[in-house]
Order: sequence, then C-alpha cells, then structure tokens
Amino acid sequence: MFPARVRAGVPSALVMLALSGCSSPWGCTDTAAERGEAGARVQVVDTYGKPLGVTAEIVDWRLEPHPQVPDEGDQVSFRYRFDGADTTSSGPAVDACAVDKQRVALGCRTLYAAWAFGPNGDPTGHDWLAVEHPERVAGVLVIPNDQSYRGRSCEVDIKDGGGMHPPDPAGIGDQL
Repeated sequence: MFPARVRAGVPSALVMLALSGCSSPWGCTDTAAERGEAGARVQVVDTYGKPLGVTAEIVDWRLEPHPQVPDEGDQVSFRYRFDGADTTSSGPAVDACAVDKQRVALGCRTLYAAWAFGPNGDPTGHDWLAVEHPERVAGVLVIPNDQSYRGRSCEVDIKDGGGMHPPDPAGIGDQL
C-alpha cells in the first residue's frame, strides 16, 4: 500500500511531533498541585510550591448578622490582608474558609488580592462567609495555593491543555 520510504519516515515524524510539544490523546495529562497547609497567615505559592513573595493573612473575624440580610442570623465577617501583592493586577488568589475546632471547612470562598486594595493602597479587605452552623466556627484560615489561574485541561484542549493546575477550590467538609 504505502511505499517503504513513507513507512520508514512515520516513526521519525512521530518523534518530531513529540519533541515539538504537540500532544496526542495519550500524551496529555492534568496534574493537580497538592493543597498546602492552611493557616491564619500563609506565604502564597504557585502550582509547583514556589513562594510568590505574597503573604495572605486573616486579620480578624467575628460572628454577626450581614447588614444586607440580617434576618438570616449570624455569618462570619472577616478582614484579610495581602502583603507583597501587585496593586495593578488581580494578583494571586487564595481560598479562605471558616473552620470548626477540628479544622473542617464550614464555608469557603476564593479571595483575590486585588479585592483587598482600597483607594489609599491599604492591602486590607473585608468579606463574609455564610455558614449553616455559625456556633461551630472556631476560626478562619487561608490556604496558600494560588487559585488565580487555571490552565486549560486535557478534556477541554487536548493539544495545548494539561499540565499542573492548582488544587480544587476548598469546600464545605474539607479537612484543612
């Protein structure tokens, strides 16, 4: 069917494709970074665990009714801070979670460094977490993994997708 010259060139063509960075369905892999240790103050890290030079911190928290929905009872009101973040971009993002005494997440959300910066450059922001059982809240923690960028997965883009991704966002019931 095919001349010997064509058959002989197929393996070298496949090697060239592999070396050029082109992926095949069997060569694309998605890998999730390991979730870092949550704390009240953490060094933000990229998907490979390398520090970004930014510190995320929960400054304080308290239980109180949200002013827009006071009939819903107490929610977690907290202040957070990003030190070392660039004020001209969205910057890194970390998950913040209200946790119980066993460090089980009761409610979480992703915080972007850009949200913290006010008009005077103060790197402190304020946010809320709605939790089902506010009486169980023992603290608010941040997870050090940068969540600001999620590359395309193999499922979405077999050719250019794949690689290292941040861990899945934290959620209710996660052990931190």
